[in-house]
Amino acid sequence: MNQLKLVARIVEKSALRYTPAGVPIAAAVLIHGSQQTEANIDRKVEFEINAQAAGSISKQFDDLPLDVEMVFTGFLARKNRNSKSLVFHINEIGTNLLD
Repeated sequence: MNQLKLVARIVEKSALRYTPAGVPIAAAVLIHGSQQTEANIDRKVEFEINAQAAGSISKQFDDLPLDVEMVFTGFLARKNRNSKSLVFHINEIGTNLLD
């Protein structure tokens, strides 16, 4: 299974673009920060990840304000066929951290 649920903030957005087939794509950089436990030791975790939303959710994603904590759900995939870089493909956006 490839599913990621992440509490993060948008820190950078790109202009809404369209694929040759006319599918809208919204792209952004997300930042995450949290406290996690690993081997019974608390660990501070911080990272940035490239994210995109395609199709009907792209407008909602593009309209989100910067620097507001949200819950994003989706999956990870390579940036392109020959890349080793990952992109978080968002297919659900929420505000409830408990879901």
